[in-house]
Amino acid sequence: MAKKGKTIFLCQECGFESPKWMGQCICGAWNSMVEEKVVETKEGDPRRRKEAGTGQKAISLKEVQSGQHHRIDTGIGELNRVLGGGLVRGSLCLISGEPGIGKSTLIIQAAARISSRGKKVLYVTGEESEEQIKIRADRVCQEDLDQLYLLSETCMENILAVQESLQPDFIIIDSIQTMYTEELDSAPGSVSQVRMCGNYLMKIGKGRDVPIFIVAHVTKNGELAGPKILEHLVDCVLNFTGERTQELRILRAVKNRYGTTSELGAFEMREEGLTEVENLSGTFLEGMEESVAGSMATAVYEGTRPLLLEIQALTAQTVMNFPRRTTVGVEAARLNMILAVLERKTDAQLGFMDVYVNIVGGLKPEGTSTDLAVALAVYSAFHGKVIDAGTLAVGEIGLTGDLRSVRNGDRILREAARMGFRKVILPEKNAALITDPPPGIRLCGVRTLKEAIASL
Repeated sequence: MAKKGKTIFLCQECGFESPKWMGQCICGAWNSMVEEKVVETKEGDPRRRKEAGTGQKAISLKEVQSGQHHRIDTGIGELNRVLGGGLVRGSLCLISGEPGIGKSTLIIQAAARISSRGKKVLYVTGEESEEQIKIRADRVCQEDLDQLYLLSETCMENILAVQESLQPDFIIIDSIQTMYTEELDSAPGSVSQVRMCGNYLMKIGKGRDVPIFIVAHVTKNGELAGPKILEHLVDCVLNFTGERTQELRILRAVKNRYGTTSELGAFEMREEGLTEVENLSGTFLEGMEESVAGSMATAVYEGTRPLLLEIQALTAQTVMNFPRRTTVGVEAARLNMILAVLERKTDAQLGFMDVYVNIVGGLKPEGTSTDLAVALAVYSAFHGKVIDAGTLAVGEIGLTGDLRSVRNGDRILREAARMGFRKVILPEKNAALITDPPPGIRLCGVRTLKEAIASL
């Protein structure tokens, strides 16, 4: 059944509205009036992005101003990098991570640095009291916090009232699973409550041009808790990962409407809070030992910077009917493919060997540029041959044993030279494009896995 509404006549030339048809508009145009039906909208409907009676007219794309040059600097370089340059006004950003990983610490540090530049920040907490937030802020923040306002509340209607009176420039919701609206009778954290509260927050952010940071819980499997509709609703989804027993934390964008999703930020958890890691490659290679079989250095290109990693491999005679394949940081299916190519194209017979592969540091790189290093590390462990610690290998392995080129090989080469590597094994196509290698680096362009092994 169609909704009832009134009929108006709209001039196509100037946009003038009239309750009746006019032959000539006030702008002078003849026969420019077209009939339109306006559906009556309930006043204050939380499902609408704008208030009733506003924003019902389509506008030309040329009239829309880009927000690319109106980002808010968070004061944290690694966070700005992952966001694509800072917070976009009117955007909704969802950050998730395991309990105790440092989500609240990162957010309070960003809030403190934004507020220290004279912008009002509203920190809404549904899990902690104001005193708990104050204790954390005193420990990890050194900025002036006069413009940082705390609100311990879970009712969305009360949060909206405070937001109307305070008019903040940045809002933090910690966490969305604790929020509820009086319009629904279900418990906080339910699918309907999270969806409705998400709509409220989107109305605030998009309607008032205010960036909003939303904290969300994760399941035991590390996936975002709650309905998927929340992940689709927001503009940016950040995943904060790391081992609680280690200091390194990795922030990665899973979804970003205003930037790339391949960028990552690195932090180190210390007593004074999270500090940015500038030399991430050095952190991953810090414990790399010399003259050890099964160890190989490689590189990946994440976002706008190359990262050097250490891959460790171990092979052992199996005692089971089926050999074990255990991997950390490398996809299991990718490892099985590499092992099959090794058995077919080299003398490494791994059918009755347990194989263990680990990327040191806990990073799970995207892409296939680490294939060659994984194969060489496994080959080194199987034969007990030591690979020179000053050698780095990068390349994708095909099913035929050939090597395929990787992107940004020249930048990877410069990063390898900066970290003190002396020899780089890479696909022949990449080597042919590099006419001026950095001093002290010897290029070794190979076409197949066999040639890469022979170059060692």
